[in-house]
Amino acid sequence: MILKRKKFGVFACLGFLALAGCNSHSGAAIAADKSPSVAMTAKKVQKGKAVFVENCVACHQADAIGQPGVAPSLSNPEFLSMASSEFLTKTIASGRAGTSMVAFGEILSKQDINNVVAYIRSQATLPFRGEQIDAQPDAHGDERLGKMWFADICSTCHGVNGNGYESGGTGTAIGKAGFLNTVSDGFIRETVRHGRSNTRMRGLQGPSGLANLTDREIDDIITYMRTVPSKDEE
Repeated sequence: MILKRKKFGVFACLGFLALAGCNSHSGAAIAADKSPSVAMTAKKVQKGKAVFVENCVACHQADAIGQPGVAPSLSNPEFLSMASSEFLTKTIASGRAGTSMVAFGEILSKQDINNVVAYIRSQATLPFRGEQIDAQPDAHGDERLGKMWFADICSTCHGVNGNGYESGGTGTAIGKAGFLNTVSDGFIRETVRHGRSNTRMRGLQGPSGLANLTDREIDDIITYMRTVPSKDEE
């Protein structure tokens, strides 16, 4: 089973997060603000922070900084420069099956979720690059080589099948269908290349990287990752 990214209008979104959920107040699909250009008034951000503190802070901590082994940082500069508001909305609404990230679309209203996204987005410090990143071509690598690179480099934090924290790793669950059906290959590619500052996710390209992988080797990893959810069925 090979999972390829879905097209979501302008964006085809990481990550490092899920499919669209339903608004429990109306039964309609959660509608995401597709870009960070949506007006983020102080009142909207304030409301979003209140909802975040009540529902999200236990795992993601104050200011969405996250905690290793429990929940990823949602205020990381590189993450916010890459993740569209739709990516965040879909993750919050539908959660991540097989992880501790529950579907808040059954608990929160559409407006509550959009306010939370505004609050998270308000912490961005780098220019938004999501459009360009998601427009990158799909990876067409060698799955067999990708499996080798994944086992040698990625599995130490993310687990053998990318199960993340549930495998005792310090990395997130990047092998779950909910993640892989949401992120673009460009999102994964840029994360592998450059990593995330102030996290355990080190960049894997260039002389300062944890490993100096080539573009082709990174595409090999992405190609393999698209097959990983099926490994849990073996």
